[in-house]
Amino acid sequence: MTIALLYGGKSGEHEISLISATAIARNIDTSEHQLKLIGITKEGRWYLQDYGELARIKRDQKTTLQIHEDAAMEVSVVPAGGKKGAFKVGANHIPVDVVIPAMHGTFSEDGTVQGLLEMADVPYVGCGVMASAVAMDKEKTKVILEHAGIPVVPYICIRRSDLASSARYDELLEEAQSKLGFPLFVKPCSAGSSDGVSRAEDLRHLNGAIVEAFEWDDKILIEKAINARELECSVTGNPTTASGSHKIEETVVYGPGEIAPSHEFYDYDAKYNDPKGAKLLIPAKVDEVEKETIRNLAAQAYKAIDASGLSRVDFFVDKENGDIYLNEINTLPGFTSISMFPKLCESEGLAFDELIDMLIKQAQFRFKATRNLRTDR
Repeated sequence: MTIALLYGGKSGEHEISLISATAIARNIDTSEHQLKLIGITKEGRWYLQDYGELARIKRDQKTTLQIHEDAAMEVSVVPAGGKKGAFKVGANHIPVDVVIPAMHGTFSEDGTVQGLLEMADVPYVGCGVMASAVAMDKEKTKVILEHAGIPVVPYICIRRSDLASSARYDELLEEAQSKLGFPLFVKPCSAGSSDGVSRAEDLRHLNGAIVEAFEWDDKILIEKAINARELECSVTGNPTTASGSHKIEETVVYGPGEIAPSHEFYDYDAKYNDPKGAKLLIPAKVDEVEKETIRNLAAQAYKAIDASGLSRVDFFVDKENGDIYLNEINTLPGFTSISMFPKLCESEGLAFDELIDMLIKQAQFRFKATRNLRTDR
């Protein structure tokens, strides 16, 4: 089987993608699969990488994948090309059986790449267009979760158009203070890895945080800052398309594990730059009732957005009263050697290489199910 691994991308999480993709590439059994590396630059151009790049990262365990820009190896995507013709380098087609998009953030896990792969008519790992787009938009995620009866952190949403009216802006600031109270968190609706996220202790900080968040997105959230533990679950399965014929498609929840940050909150530096930025506590120290409650909420949320393949579902547990809030759903979670998603799976007996193999098979099953649907009369 030929696997195409997409990595990089036009995203603020470009560098994190390189790390995730490196871990995946090292754990794909190349005795059974042929691996094609396709690196996507920060400008959004796709390049097929030489086989030597795979050999290099397997030889040197301390390095990560790079993107070599060779005009002769630039990749184009062909609508309706299918497994034999969706990808081309020059006049040559690159047969691909399954695509693994090891990418994060905008133009990656927001439904754009997924839509492109749907148009190309090739199977791919992970959530489809709608689930990817919804989960990337934190406001829309909250709307769907609230409708499903799942508790979310209290919030208000501000759009860039609201800034055009000073009266409207003042009204929203007053709503944030009266409805939520300080301290507050301000975050872009559709950015990841805590890009553009700030904590505001008062009105002056709130205004600055709003300006910072709008540098990353045209829509932002203001949320109540909760003194909370951060718990996460890994979820796999194809709950929407599963026919019951393949056990591998069943929805399974792993965890929860707990993030114990040493920083004020789990920001970008704590996640990726500071080796002591946080501890991953697997399993989380929760009682059986709390564990089952969180697992059930994770599965319920996964199904509510029609997720497939994989997601990491993140929770806040209020330290003062034990209230549980679903924070967000990550449809292409980090796959680094220290990432919570694979570690939670591994803690319950699903090794990294077995996890990748399972995700590839799930992608094939979902593709087959969707392609059996009628598209004309």
